[in-house]
Amino acid sequence: MRNVEVFTAGCPCCDDAVQAVKAAACSNCDVQVRDMKDPKVAADAKAYGIRRVPAVVIDGKLADCCASGGIDINTLRSMGLGSS
Repeated sequence: MRNVEVFTAGCPCCDDAVQAVKAAACSNCDVQVRDMKDPKVAADAKAYGIRRVPAVVIDGKLADCCASGGIDINTLRSMGLGSS
């Protein structure tokens, strides 16, 4: 099982990112949407080095595209999103 965390703030851009990740995910991807309004989620995001949302963490690793800009599905796929 691949663990996929999508950190969001509930904005339309975040909603689009969640839909894109869910569309690219496979049956072995456990996609969790994490709301930054929750202090525990915000602390987890800080530990991952997240400085902006939306951001995606796959199997405990912040996607490179999320560290430097927006979500890029091809980068996420290269990390295993959508593959068994």
